[in-house]
Amino acid sequence: MPRKPLLLTFYAILGSCFAIMSHTSGNEARPVSSGLTAHEWGTFTSIAGKDGNAVEWLALTGSTDLPSFVEHFRNAGFKLGLRGTVRMETPVLYFYDSREETVSVKVSFAKGVITEWYPRSTRVEPTANIFDGTLLQPHPDGSISWNSVTVSPNRREKFPSENSDNHYYAARMTSSTPLRVQTSAGEQQEKFLFYRGVSTFSVPLSAALTPTSKLHVENHGQEEIPNIILFERRGERVGYRIGGGLQKDAILDPAELTATIGDLGRELEGMLVAQGLYQDEAHAMVETWRGSWFEEGSRLLYIVPRTFVDGVLPLSIHPVPAQTVRVFVGCLEIVTPATERAVERALATHDNATLKMFGRFLEPILETMIQKESNRARVQQFNQALNAYYSAETARNTRRD
Repeated sequence: MPRKPLLLTFYAILGSCFAIMSHTSGNEARPVSSGLTAHEWGTFTSIAGKDGNAVEWLALTGSTDLPSFVEHFRNAGFKLGLRGTVRMETPVLYFYDSREETVSVKVSFAKGVITEWYPRSTRVEPTANIFDGTLLQPHPDGSISWNSVTVSPNRREKFPSENSDNHYYAARMTSSTPLRVQTSAGEQQEKFLFYRGVSTFSVPLSAALTPTSKLHVENHGQEEIPNIILFERRGERVGYRIGGGLQKDAILDPAELTATIGDLGRELEGMLVAQGLYQDEAHAMVETWRGSWFEEGSRLLYIVPRTFVDGVLPLSIHPVPAQTVRVFVGCLEIVTPATERAVERALATHDNATLKMFGRFLEPILETMIQKESNRARVQQFNQALNAYYSAETARNTRRD
């Protein structure tokens, strides 16, 4: 054989050997389960200030929307004073396997704290006390871990339940494999791992209203945001405008209030499936957040880039699944002139039903209105409404404790 082809063959064999050795070494460090698949979805909720960037707010106020069996970091009074820029809502982590397998899971949360979860975790950090407002100052990143999660394809489903109307249960409407988790309280079963929290990280985009009432959306990252949707609801009238992928920035016209929630739900499910979720997972996600995404007001919904999710919410599963899919939807609330007028009318007429529709966003909406207002009498009126909101939240959380 000529010398050159012989050398090429030798180098090819040598390269293959190094590749095999490298692959084997990596597998020994982090074993891969060829039969295990992990899929996760969740929501990052924020509210835009006057400049379009996410502002700090009392992200955990509002109605109690979790079953009583869910675990809490501390009492509800603690969460009432926990200000942040992001409310991380209900990430759920599904597993699929054809055979029984035990895995360990850890999720870290940049600049945040995990506030609720189920099943009972092995460890939640930081373990030191976090006092009201501490998230506004440097502190250790939060994290949660489950050391013994058994994926049990042949196990009969027996999950905790109480009020069947709670939106928590919509996340169970998938073909994912049931889980058994060994905890200090005994074995607990669920269809997924669930957790929730609040953080102060910066969201990947901003959205500011222009003088002509259009929305200027700007991507602050290097990676394209796969899709953006401007949504608006005024009473029973709804509308949305799909902006598509966002590489740098875009101007969105106001949504025409001629659509239906059903149409938007189907559009969203298609986007989620395109990002890697199974159809039943996408449907479960939309059903879980139907009451939040499609409530009164204006908001920008967007698909969060995967690299951003992995950066602020690192996930470690051992052994490593053959496939891991993570799809998060960002929700950025927009305080429009229509929202401000609706709140002001409700305050003037003592229309508590309308004020209640804005839920957890009422506090930052009032804060935004106070910052814009120059009339001292109106500022005083808004401050009185804000103080009444705080008093009501304190009373509600005192009863819950």
